[in-house]
Amino acid sequence: MKPTHLLSRMILPLALMTNAFSAAAVTAGDLDALLEQTRTTRQAEARANAERESKFLAERNKQAEMMEAAKADLATQQSRSEALTTSFDGNEKQLSEMQEQLEARAGNLGEMFGVVRQVANDFSSVVNNSLISAQYPGRTEFMTKLAQSKSLPSMSDLERFWFELQQEMTETGKVVKYKSTVIAPEGEDTSAVVTRIGPFSATTSGNYMSYLPSQQQLAVMARQPGPEYRKSALELEELTSGYTEGVVDPTRGTLLSIYAQRPNVAERIEKGEAVGYVILVVGFIGAALGLYQLAYLSVVRYKVRNQMKFVADPHDDNPLGRVLATFKAPDTEKLERSADVVELRISEAVLKEVPRLERFQSFLKLAVAAGPLLGLIGTVIGMIMTFQSITESGSSDPKLMAAGISQAMIATVLGLSIAVPLLFLNAWLASISKSIVQVLDEQSAGLLAGRLELLEAESETRDAA
Repeated sequence: MKPTHLLSRMILPLALMTNAFSAAAVTAGDLDALLEQTRTTRQAEARANAERESKFLAERNKQAEMMEAAKADLATQQSRSEALTTSFDGNEKQLSEMQEQLEARAGNLGEMFGVVRQVANDFSSVVNNSLISAQYPGRTEFMTKLAQSKSLPSMSDLERFWFELQQEMTETGKVVKYKSTVIAPEGEDTSAVVTRIGPFSATTSGNYMSYLPSQQQLAVMARQPGPEYRKSALELEELTSGYTEGVVDPTRGTLLSIYAQRPNVAERIEKGEAVGYVILVVGFIGAALGLYQLAYLSVVRYKVRNQMKFVADPHDDNPLGRVLATFKAPDTEKLERSADVVELRISEAVLKEVPRLERFQSFLKLAVAAGPLLGLIGTVIGMIMTFQSITESGSSDPKLMAAGISQAMIATVLGLSIAVPLLFLNAWLASISKSIVQVLDEQSAGLLAGRLELLEAESETRDAA
């Protein structure tokens, strides 16, 4: 840079400052006020800075005090931790020594505790499913707690355990009555008098009950066994002394529940479906006709036997009387001269009686033959249903096949059940009708022989004359 240029640049600011001082000189009073204001502002800022500095120093001192306190507390906690660690190690060591000492002093008690827990575990399952627990609640919780205990049982626990074992054995051989709350089939709790046969069965008002372990209550079975079992239960409930028959389920209710689920006769017939009903209709019709004919033949046989006592006095209320009455007709004397005509007349009278004596036997024979055939149809339909269920499910689950097999077997049983009785009934009717026809034949043959002897005697008399 050239010196001339520098000089010119310095001269210009100085001129500007000269102009400023000249303007300030004009307003000197204002400058004094400005100076005073600047001094006041500086003093205020100095005081604020001093306050901030003192506050900062106070905070710093406080932070230092807190730091010292924290360090002191940390040292205290570290010493306490070391003391607790030392105490824990000592207690652990002492506990191990005491455990070894306990095991050494326990000796055979440890083995006894193991036996007690094992027996209590086995016995708890018995108590949980026993009917006796309904009469003595609370036993299940005690046995479960004793079986799961991790410490040696106390003397009171052992005594109660022995008492529960003895009580179960004693109550097993008793038949007792007591009042308790039972669950009705509708699900409501009702008060009833319970009759219990050991741990095997329990009844109330002739209804058998099952035990619900979850609720520790007896519940009336929704489906009861047959009337003979309920009758036995009622007799047992009414008995106050002596002996009577009772139902004892060795499985403690399982077999009785299964037996109660067996379908009755109406349910079995219903499973036979349409074929079963057709078989029953045929059987009922055959039985009704057969019984009607049996009653008719019984009355006829009785009247024929009475008529045999009075052959000379025939009555038209029985077949034998009507056969004998054919020889009392007005034109009989004209026919008696011809033996062939007399024989034909007797045969005609007998043949008139045979259809009424042998009626319905043809239908019974048909029903006897149709019963097994209808049963066979039901069997085939049931097997078709069985194979269809196997095809649809893709498995041979017995429950899926039960419906078809049940229908097949029930249809077969129904067919045989009507065929066998109707077969015997038909044979019975045939024997009675044959015996009556045989009596008619014998009496008519005897009557014909008497007429022939009479004609022969009259012929000899005429020849002698």
